[in-house]
Amino acid sequence: MQTLQRTFSIVKPDAVAKGATGDIISMIQEKGFRVIGMKMLEITKHQAEGFYAVHADKPFFDSLTNFMSSGPIVVLALEKENAIADLRKLMGATNPANAEAGTVRKKWAESIERNAIHGSDADNTARFELSYFFAGYELNQ
Repeated sequence: MQTLQRTFSIVKPDAVAKGATGDIISMIQEKGFRVIGMKMLEITKHQAEGFYAVHADKPFFDSLTNFMSSGPIVVLALEKENAIADLRKLMGATNPANAEAGTVRKKWAESIERNAIHGSDADNTARFELSYFFAGYELNQ
């Protein structure tokens, strides 16, 4: 028997602006994820830089942090067996042109950068990302 795993996701500003948030959350829940925390907020460029600090030396860092601080986002704490891998599969390829049918990015993403959704890529990343946006008491047990 596997144990429940937690992961983190963001419905990005492009998807929120399109009114896709509800559909994306429905897609996530239909795959068996339990939402244990959710908030809509706007982050500053400085907060985006802290969240994406791992990419600080990449050429897309400034563009990414500008985009992520350009409008409302919805952050999600999710729980399920095999949550990280299952969410990554549901999200689809980073480039929506390469994403499989039935994935969030195939349905809602515009481009590699404006790709509708973020999801943690590993356990340690999920822990950092969850703690960046949620205090432990904010998560439903």
